[in-house]
Amino acid sequence: MSTHALEIKNLKKSYGKNVAVDGISFSIEQGEFFGLLGPNGAGKTTTIHCITGIGTITSGSISILGLDVVKEYRETRKKIGLSPQDYNVDIFAKVWKILDYAGGYYGMRKKERMNRIEKVLAECRLTEHKEKAFQHLSGGLKRRLMLARALMHDPEILILDEPTAGIDVEFRHELWEFLRKLNKSGKTIILTSHYLEEVELLCSRIGIIHKGNLAALGRKDEFVKDGKKLEDKYLIITRGEHF
Repeated sequence: MSTHALEIKNLKKSYGKNVAVDGISFSIEQGEFFGLLGPNGAGKTTTIHCITGIGTITSGSISILGLDVVKEYRETRKKIGLSPQDYNVDIFAKVWKILDYAGGYYGMRKKERMNRIEKVLAECRLTEHKEKAFQHLSGGLKRRLMLARALMHDPEILILDEPTAGIDVEFRHELWEFLRKLNKSGKTIILTSHYLEEVELLCSRIGIIHKGNLAALGRKDEFVKDGKKLEDKYLIITRGEHF
C-alpha cells in the first residue's frame, strides 16, 4: 500500500470556545493536484496552519508521507513548501536574499543554496529582478517570489494559499502552466483559491470546507457533471442546499 502524501484524521482546532475546524478527515495521494475550497473563515487557512506546524492541533492527527506533523515536525516541515496568502517577508530584503534565507532555514549549505537560487530564479522568471528589494516588486513578481521561496528546498508537497490573488490575467495563465509542469514532474500540489476557474482547470480532486466541516469531497468530474461549473456546485454547498 502506498503512503498518502497527506492524511488528516478527525482534525479539530479551537481558539478558546471558537471551533475553527471541527473534526475533518481526508487524505491526498502522492502526485495529486488537490483543490481545497471554502468561504472566508471556513477553516481552510487554519487547516493549512495545522499541516505546516504554524498552528497547534487541538485534537486529531495529521501525517505527511507517513510522518506525524507534531511528533516529527522537523522531518515533515522539510517535505512541505508553503506559498502563503500574506507576504510574510522582510520587505527591504532583496529577492535573492529572501531565497537565501529560506535555503538556510532548511539547512542548505552556501554552495547548494547559491546553485538552487539561480535555478529557482530562472524557473520563476525572476533572474532579472534578483537584486530588487521586495517592496519594489509588482504584485505579480511578489507572487512569483512567494512561489520561488516555497520551492527553494525542493519539497515533495507544495501548498499554495491564494497564489494568484491580485495579479493580472497574463501572469495567472503563466503560473497555471508552471504549476501543471510541477505536478507532472511528480509534485503533490494543494491549491486554495477563490478563483474557482483555476481550481476547475488545474485540480483533479476537490474538497470544500464550510463552517469548519468538510462539506464535500470528490473528483472534479463529480462537481462539474451535467454541464455544471464548479462554481455552481460550490454555491449550492456553501449556501447549505442539497448537493
